[in-house]
Amino acid sequence: MSAWRMALLIPLAALATLSADAATMTAEDLVARNLEARGGAEKLKAITSMHTVGTVRGGGGQEFKTESWAVAGRGFRSEFSLQGMIGISAWDGAQAWAIRPFGGRKEPQKLSPEDAKDLIERTDIAGPLVDHAAKGNTIDYLGTEDIDGTDAHKLRVTLKNGDFEYVYLDPDHFLEIRVSYHRMVRGQEQVSAVDFGEYQKVDGIYFPFEIGRNHIEKVELNIPIDAQRFAFPDAGRR
Repeated sequence: MSAWRMALLIPLAALATLSADAATMTAEDLVARNLEARGGAEKLKAITSMHTVGTVRGGGGQEFKTESWAVAGRGFRSEFSLQGMIGISAWDGAQAWAIRPFGGRKEPQKLSPEDAKDLIERTDIAGPLVDHAAKGNTIDYLGTEDIDGTDAHKLRVTLKNGDFEYVYLDPDHFLEIRVSYHRMVRGQEQVSAVDFGEYQKVDGIYFPFEIGRNHIEKVELNIPIDAQRFAFPDAGRR
């Protein structure tokens, strides 16, 4: 059994197994089972904000601190810090911007709409499967695919803007174990994949605490977040 599979199953010992026959499953069946496994559609839709703190394990034993803030549909900010330098990416509901000191840019730079895509999507805290039709997302079931020795259910989620992602669900618990993102940026397709594991319950909802190399240490839901945190900084202010 692979390491991520163990990481997924151990924290979910109390979660009832919801087995399914892949031959009879539909996209809507899988969406329903995923939302149920995560804690229920109503709880997911009730999330208004999220704050996370974590650590990214880099090469050479380095650890980068990460922190993010999201207000559903209105704003997102992530920070990535190492040795006193802080990289920032944010979207304030209209304009995206970034500070990238690791590349020598210490002043805030406004981002193009295409470069803002990921930041905007991060304000969909509940995820693209929740109320997918109302959001303009379409979902197709593509059968199963081997993911590190597991026959995972594969969904293609096409977003309203035409970008898409493949979502792989564990066949026993119906939680995401991998997502492959396909985004068009300046006429070129950009592809990235992220594995998910170590699910833990926060306020009745399961969240992955292992996201790629990012180990999440804390998740807070529905807390007040000042909109100014997302705003393009004035001169001399972060």
